Amino acid sequence: MTASDPRPAVDPALVDFAVQIAREAGALTLRYFRRTDLDVETKGDGTPVTVADREAERLLRDRIVETFPDDSVIGEEEPDVAGTSGRTWILDPIDGTQSFIHGVPLYANLVALEDDHGPAVGVINVPGLDECVWAGRGRGCFVDGEPTRVGDRTDLQGACVVTSGVDYWPSAAALDAFVGNGAVIRTWGDAYGYVLVATGRADAMVDPIVSRWDVAPMLTIFPEAGGLFCDLSGAVTAEGGDALATNPTLAPLVLALVGRT
Repeated sequence: MTASDPRPAVDPALVDFAVQIAREAGALTLRYFRRTDLDVETKGDGTPVTVADREAERLLRDRIVETFPDDSVIGEEEPDVAGTSGRTWILDPIDGTQSFIHGVPLYANLVALEDDHGPAVGVINVPGLDECVWAGRGRGCFVDGEPTRVGDRTDLQGACVVTSGVDYWPSAAALDAFVGNGAVIRTWGDAYGYVLVATGRADAMVDPIVSRWDVAPMLTIFPEAGGLFCDLSGAVTAEGGDALATNPTLAPLVLALVGRT
């Protein structure tokens, strides 16, 4: 534990396990990446899914149940499994399926763990770029084994703001407001946008539509990287339906433009 966070640090073995299974899932997805015979289905909510999504989640679940059979599991492609240990794994086997099916290597495998003390582990594995960001509560945040932190920009002039797309932003006025304040907006989005912010290469990630499994790892990654993760009302949660990741100084400036009350 630390003076700023009285919760106990997570067991580093849990961090190592989460990184390991995320990388395994990534290796599996690469076997399907850019295949011309890849079938794409549409789920009931209108989002795409492939055999790679389903097989990667099955791999993750199998690894968890083999090692921690009493843990709960929540994932995008299969029903929730209730456990008795007080720990819950939250999985997104491919975050950025649109990137995946279009042969763009900016998709990720997401693994998060929550325990009785709250968010404990977060992993963003980007197999197409051989890049992995992970964090454990009280253990710091790392990119490929090297410590990483968010940037220290204090205003929007020149800030790089990333997002998954602009078609579902709250309003065109919000986009215009960012540009009017000197920000540069790029659609290096989905989980890769969070990688960029956690490693200081972008200044804020604005995500107007998310599900819990899209952003659960960020609840550990950003505090450990010196940043802030919240929804667009400013609440620190993965269940708000939208999200922001940035540094603590920029957060109120971004929320003033795109936040909801």
